[in-house]
Amino acid sequence: MKEENVVLTKSYAFSKRTVLLYKFLLKNKQPRSLADQLLRCGTSVGANVEEAIGGFSRRDFAAKCSIAYKEAREAHYWLRLLRDTECIEPRLADSLLGDAEELKRILAAIILTARRAPE
Repeated sequence: MKEENVVLTKSYAFSKRTVLLYKFLLKNKQPRSLADQLLRCGTSVGANVEEAIGGFSRRDFAAKCSIAYKEAREAHYWLRLLRDTECIEPRLADSLLGDAEELKRILAAIILTARRAPE
């Protein structure tokens, strides 16, 4: 039986929540430019994790995970901004911020491990 890939599962779930939040923001006439920024980086986390898993080398894997980490950081920024400008409720923002924070920690650990391991 195939073992679950935690970072892949969590990054996909984060991407899904990001898309749903994007739709909510547009429906509620919130600033489209902010929603677009969040949509791009929030969904990019999962896409880069998916690419990392298909990497041809440990170096390629680490590079894609590094991009996913940076995208998670960016999503964290936009979520804070949306919360602090009252575009979304603090409770919703805090839930998504927690997910982004968890992804950042997981990805940072993966990157450090991948960089330390011999090719």
